[in-house]
Amino acid sequence: MDEGLVEALKKDYRTAPISEQDRVMLDYVVKLTKDATKILPADHDKLRSVGFDDRGILQITLIASWFNYINCVADALGVGRDPSAVAQ
Repeated sequence: MDEGLVEALKKDYRTAPISEQDRVMLDYVVKLTKDATKILPADHDKLRSVGFDDRGILQITLIASWFNYINCVADALGVGRDPSAVAQ
């Protein structure tokens, strides 16, 4: 992957040079991550409008949810965290 693209994505995916399909997908994943109860049928319709079918929407949802879950587990267990940096 182009290092410039990686940096642009790190800075702000909304202004990075990515496809509309990728941007819509990332908008959905951010919304899902912040509060999944706010996902509405309109969000799925927007994904469909850029070419995702129901299977793709399911896959996006499952993958994003799994990463959110596993990161929460890792954070709770302190995986990868410097023990000296953890407040007592």
